[in-house]
Amino acid sequence: MRAKIIILAIMISTFVPRPCSAQATANAQKTYLLDTIYANDTKNVALFFPEPIRQGITGSDNFVFTYNREKEQYFGLLQAKPGKESNLLVVNRNGSIFSYIVRYKKQLSKLNYFIPASNSIGNERPIVTDSILAESSEERVDNRTYYYQKFCSYLLNRKQRIGRIKKRSEGIVLNVENIVFDKEELYFVIRIENNSTLDYDLNFLNLSIETRQKGKRKSLQRLYQEPIYKHNLASKIVEGQTVRFVYVLPKFSLSNDRRAILELNEKDGERNIEMKLSHRYINNPN
Repeated sequence: MRAKIIILAIMISTFVPRPCSAQATANAQKTYLLDTIYANDTKNVALFFPEPIRQGITGSDNFVFTYNREKEQYFGLLQAKPGKESNLLVVNRNGSIFSYIVRYKKQLSKLNYFIPASNSIGNERPIVTDSILAESSEERVDNRTYYYQKFCSYLLNRKQRIGRIKKRSEGIVLNVENIVFDKEELYFVIRIENNSTLDYDLNFLNLSIETRQKGKRKSLQRLYQEPIYKHNLASKIVEGQTVRFVYVLPKFSLSNDRRAILELNEKDGERNIEMKLSHRYINNPN
């Protein structure tokens, strides 16, 4: 009788279905179904996070996510224009990462989202050994460049102005539309119009700081400022065309005896413009 029971147990264990290795691997991997957040261009949709927001980026220009870049806060505001769906990536101060699908919707039923910590899809990879230090540094550079690209694109879509900073020469108009401070950088939104009958080949556009030397022999000294990033800078401005682009520079401030100089220089031509920017504009950006 005992032998029959043992044989029966072996037969049952033989025919019980077991998950294959592929199924076991799939079950072991954690998948995330991204929630969808709806927004439009007439209302602000507020997102409240468990930790202050350090960075927020949308994947498309028809979505804008704004948050306090100078003083980290727990909430951000989302707006959208009609267009294809995109995604929103938010990183909190503690490194927690949140990701959502964002879509335009004319009528909104929800205006406030309170995001729990459990919605985080992961955390930024910490640097633990010297072997991955270089790789992590490269990733930070790539992420920073991506941030510059998205924020510059956002600034070009805004209608914000800092003042009437404009100078022209022989049909060429140089205009500084906006100066914006974000994190540790100053963003100069610049427009060049070619109202002449000839194409304009750009040789260089430099920004320098000019200091007036005191004493009996007064002189001026200029120190060139190298941009960290240039967005949408064109090498040629054809007849009747207007181009807009952004220069990103490390933040700086100016005393009363210093000013910024913007130099526009034409290649193989003489339609050059030198514009003086008062310290008031540099020290009081948007």
